[in-house]
Amino acid sequence: MATRTFDPVTLRLFVAVCEERNIARAADREAIVASAVSKRIAAVEAELGTPLLRRGRRGIEPTAAGQALLRLSREVLATMARMHAELSEFASGVKGSVRVVAAPSVLAEELPEDIGRFLARYQSVRVSLDEQLSHELLRTVREGAADLGVLWDAADTTGLQAWPYRSDHLCAALPSGHRLAGRARVRLEDLVGEPAVGVIGGGLMDLLLKREAAKLGREWVQRITVSSIDAAWRIVAAGLGVAVLPREAAPLPSAASRLAMVPLDHAWAQRRFVVVCRAEESLSASARLLIEHLAQAAS
Repeated sequence: MATRTFDPVTLRLFVAVCEERNIARAADREAIVASAVSKRIAAVEAELGTPLLRRGRRGIEPTAAGQALLRLSREVLATMARMHAELSEFASGVKGSVRVVAAPSVLAEELPEDIGRFLARYQSVRVSLDEQLSHELLRTVREGAADLGVLWDAADTTGLQAWPYRSDHLCAALPSGHRLAGRARVRLEDLVGEPAVGVIGGGLMDLLLKREAAKLGREWVQRITVSSIDAAWRIVAAGLGVAVLPREAAPLPSAASRLAMVPLDHAWAQRRFVVVCRAEESLSASARLLIEHLAQAAS
């Protein structure tokens, strides 16, 4: 029996069902009737000879075969979207586009300026820049939905190619009148027990601090958690706690006079960032140029 080629509409509908966990919601999202969605998925299951979906406690869930199809569908759809975007831009004079995803800490430092200098030099290239947590970023790159990712090298980048980018230095962010504000350096054990301000609970920094505190037989407890480094500086400046933040992500001028930044005396306090991609040979010329530019900025 001849194998029917998967079409993009069916792949997109399958992804929508897996993400929405409900055929009716997936149909609404894709502006199609629910019966048509069911019919397309049933046809694929009949052709493959294996079920792709099952009903679970949280709604519809992909089977093992469905998980494989979901991953491949996302890769195919992302490739097609990039192909369409890059080719359509030739009509407007743009000779290439690069999608970059970056971790919050990288975006809070020098990456935007580095990309700005790249665009000033290569004005016919378009770069889109999105913020994602490290685990989301790695999935996005692995699935081919982004060309490049920029993040802390403490993340598991197995299977991806990586190039060194910049580094930063973690410090204790303290209210200016804090008892530790006059020290040349501090250690994590000096901060454990203080009211702590965290940035994005469950992120790499949060996990690092909890792990290092556990080595001391202590617990790193965040009393306040915010979604950005700028917000953390403001909270510390208001005297509501202490934080571990990169000194390169300078606080807002309005808060700087009420802050003390004391370097952390730990080897792990110097973080190194990397640029990652799936495979260099699959990159466009524009993406390769951007990697070279960021590597030069790092050096």
